[in-house]
Amino acid sequence: MAAQALTLTIGKTTPAETSPAQLVVRRFRRHRLAMISLGVIALIIGLSLAAPLLAPFKPDRLVVSEAFKPPLSKDVKSGQTYVLGTDNLGRDYFSRLLYGGRISLTVAILTTSLSILIGVVVGAVSGYYGGWLDSVLMRAVEFLATIPILPLLLIISAMLLRSEDAIPIPKVITDAVGALALLGPRDARQAVLIIGVLTALGWLNDARLMRGAILSLRDQAFIESARSLGSTDLRIITQHMLPNALAPIIVNASLNLSGFIVAEAALSFLGFGIQDPIPTWGNMLAATQQFMFDKPWLPLVPGIPIVLCSLAFNYIGDGLRDALDPRR
Repeated sequence: MAAQALTLTIGKTTPAETSPAQLVVRRFRRHRLAMISLGVIALIIGLSLAAPLLAPFKPDRLVVSEAFKPPLSKDVKSGQTYVLGTDNLGRDYFSRLLYGGRISLTVAILTTSLSILIGVVVGAVSGYYGGWLDSVLMRAVEFLATIPILPLLLIISAMLLRSEDAIPIPKVITDAVGALALLGPRDARQAVLIIGVLTALGWLNDARLMRGAILSLRDQAFIESARSLGSTDLRIITQHMLPNALAPIIVNASLNLSGFIVAEAALSFLGFGIQDPIPTWGNMLAATQQFMFDKPWLPLVPGIPIVLCSLAFNYIGDGLRDALDPRR
């Protein structure tokens, strides 16, 4: 009886086992700014995805007589509300903001995903095999890191503006990006080029982070045990190393998202991104330059979402860094 009572007591007082994923989620939820930022990003992405359903007007609808309408004013013909007013050509700001957000976020998310994929593969191979392969790959990374991204983007965009066939792109890729971002063939080509150049120079930091993590794991006891049991190199990398090396990559991805949103906006602002009348946050901001002194609220319409997304992704990165920190 005493042994049974002791067993019941121990069973009641033993805490429930917590998995690593549950521990990370619990730590992340304690970061209030990260949770608020996650809600903001979810709201912005949700509104952008639902742009065809939520937008009261077509993004390229021109009514010159309705130019510079203030927020919450009514359309004379349809009676619909201009939630954020209209621009200098009478186009509804709210509708253009929703469609522009879909394009800007599509570029940022696809670029980040491709950068992570390339960086993880290159970094894992370089760190695991070492030797001459590591030297060649890291020297290539160092060389590419010296190339400035913005001038290269400007050169490629200028080439595309002169000749659409200067850089061949498979139709299946432009169709896929066009479907995601609701773009026509020409603008989809421009978006693919922006994604391609940002990806070509955006995976470098991911490769360095992954290489460092793999180097720290390469001589660990559990890796030696996997080798002694006959595991292949591919199995060791994918099933043993990558799950233990993804924490810095995940944090860096959240920071890359904000950087790529700003890069796309800067390129469109300079007139070399996706061109008007297709809306992006960047070209909407550029269109307000000549009117901002008379109507200073105009730049805030596309500017606030850019700032909100950048801050939110940075705070999410801070929350993930704290949640994934093994010292906490």
